[in-house]
Amino acid sequence: MQAKTVSSAAALSGLGTRKGAGTVYRAQLLYVRVMMWLVGRLLQAASAVDPSIRREVAALPVDFTFAMRTHSGLAWVALSRNGLRLVTQRSGPDDSFSLLFEFKHVTHAFLVLGFVEGTAQAFANDRMSLGGDAALAMKIVRCLDRLEVVVLPRFIAQRAVKRYPDIGLATKFGLALRIYRRFLMDLIGD
Repeated sequence: MQAKTVSSAAALSGLGTRKGAGTVYRAQLLYVRVMMWLVGRLLQAASAVDPSIRREVAALPVDFTFAMRTHSGLAWVALSRNGLRLVTQRSGPDDSFSLLFEFKHVTHAFLVLGFVEGTAQAFANDRMSLGGDAALAMKIVRCLDRLEVVVLPRFIAQRAVKRYPDIGLATKFGLALRIYRRFLMDLIGD
């Protein structure tokens, strides 16, 4: 399994061939930027409607801020606690945060955000670093896992999370619909 992940990472990053490596990198960077923006907005929407995520957010410190970025700072998303929900921030990638997940390379972020490798596996493979309290990080990872389980099809979400929870189809579909509706309302409201 380890060799497969390493070889797929090399193939995805264009390391196997030098020809076109810049194009592959630019495509990965564009994908990572879009996905980080999307994850931030969906997490904001989910924190407004999903009771499980709301409970996790309620347990965060009042002045909590969180960011996920690539080491280069070329792709990032930042959120903060506002009442009982998370809201995206317009701050820059170099601001200080209560919690920071940092991918060591754009390709590493691509592996996680492309659902090739789960967050836990990325930590185990030393593709990410954590700045801040590990207990707070676990709360955010639970929020992200819940978001993935609810909004993604099961066959994709199973690759992204360590353990797929027992969630009924009606519950999953209803929550996903509410999250996407809130996502659209937030976009229109901006």
